[in-house]
Amino acid sequence: MLHFSECHRTPGLRDPLPAFHTVSSQEIMKTSLFLSPAAQLETECLVAVVLDRGDKDKTEAFVSAADKTVQQAAADLISSGDVTGKNFETTWLHSPSGLKAKRLLLIGGGKSEKFTHSDLRKLAGAAVRALKPRKLRSLAFVLPDAIPAEDAVRAGVEGALVGDFDPDTYKSDRKDQRVEALTVVASGDQAALQVALEQARVVGESQNFTRELVNEPSNRMTPTILADRAKQMCKENGLKCEVYGAEKIRELKMGAFWGVAQGSEEPPALIVMRYEPAGAPENPVLGLVGKGITFDTGGISIKPAEGMEKMKYDMAGGATMIGVMRAVALLKPKVKVIGIVCATENMPSGKAQKPGDIQTAMSGKTIEIINTDAEGRLVLADGLCYARHLGCTHLIDAATLTGAVVVALGYLNVGVFSNDDSFYQRFATTLAKSGENMWRLPVNDEYLDMTRSSIADLMNTGGRWGGASTAAAFLREFAETTPWIHLDIAGTAWMEENKPWIAKGPSGVAVRSLIEFAREFGKD
Repeated sequence: MLHFSECHRTPGLRDPLPAFHTVSSQEIMKTSLFLSPAAQLETECLVAVVLDRGDKDKTEAFVSAADKTVQQAAADLISSGDVTGKNFETTWLHSPSGLKAKRLLLIGGGKSEKFTHSDLRKLAGAAVRALKPRKLRSLAFVLPDAIPAEDAVRAGVEGALVGDFDPDTYKSDRKDQRVEALTVVASGDQAALQVALEQARVVGESQNFTRELVNEPSNRMTPTILADRAKQMCKENGLKCEVYGAEKIRELKMGAFWGVAQGSEEPPALIVMRYEPAGAPENPVLGLVGKGITFDTGGISIKPAEGMEKMKYDMAGGATMIGVMRAVALLKPKVKVIGIVCATENMPSGKAQKPGDIQTAMSGKTIEIINTDAEGRLVLADGLCYARHLGCTHLIDAATLTGAVVVALGYLNVGVFSNDDSFYQRFATTLAKSGENMWRLPVNDEYLDMTRSSIADLMNTGGRWGGASTAAAFLREFAETTPWIHLDIAGTAWMEENKPWIAKGPSGVAVRSLIEFAREFGKD
């Protein structure tokens, strides 16, 4: 159901340009189960995992598959020593003996004692990416018997879908290299495995949906277009959606959000998505708040030109929450969830806020603007306050917030902050299932002290040192006593280079973890 309390539809300057490339249902990879022996399956390519059970001084590779025929087909290669099981090692075997498959792709997964479903997820992505340049349209993946069947199905499907995404949307000579069909070869209870497959498909497609949003250039992903995409998603999946514009933002006294938005010719959008399942208790209500800066120039405190083109990804936190809400609507946990995205551009203009300005947030706290490039915490401050106003009892925000988190953790871990140890521990338990790397960082009062202003309540920066923690401490003030988690995804929302299992570009990080958390949260 689609509901509009107010929809600010002032056309943006860039509206006449073609908008958002969307993937049609025909382009989504088809997934299916095969519960008979792998040797009986006719396919363009059968994929099997090779692991190493040797010690540090000796390699002992083996095919991790219950089907003896698959093991025998690879036996000569393995005994020759040409296949070692090293991570992401790929070996092709054409017309494999005893198999109906045209090809057998052996892909290395490393040491068997360390192999997890997270590794399997990456291998499935790597297998798909190995097929794409060969113009192979389908594959069958023999799940390794080292992983419980349902977990293996989930990991294999999620990884394959993520591996199929490429960011070259606007190349005029773009080559269609999609893998159209995935068959998962497994054994076990068919009904349970089918449920696992369908759930994994929702998760993988939702992660890719987020990546599609983030990948769009800012002239084709304005706040208005982002709101339209959210509304379309909500309509397709039975969610309520409200989109508010500048008038409502000012009416709500969201001075921190409006301070950022006032510098752009593009109208801002406050996007509210609601999942209210029948039979869910009144409490808890999970609030998901995303930073939606569709382009960040830095404002008056303008960024250097080098690398600024990447700032189209500054709405990745908002895109994450839209993707998560899509999955929540389809997976139907028994918990109320409200997704909020504060979308605007951060631009320099004659109307833009300036260093030294004072803004009053929705909560009533006053903020001295020290650096206009610290805008993400401003929109999130009002987003968190509004989520509490709407009745959210627990809060999680996601944002490409600070360069400081990249200095601290590199491109490998999401920075996690929380004001509630119990709430954090519940979230942390889902990370083992999602396979996403996150690391908790401190957010104690000393960091908040670094943001105290002599003229207002707070400054929007706390200086150079500990920048990820001072930004989180700033946000904590607007979560107040509500259990809250902040995910700083600045270093992880964009893959800086191609990996065997994922393309360079938007990663969709945190989508899997937040989906898993919402599902677990709904079991209380």
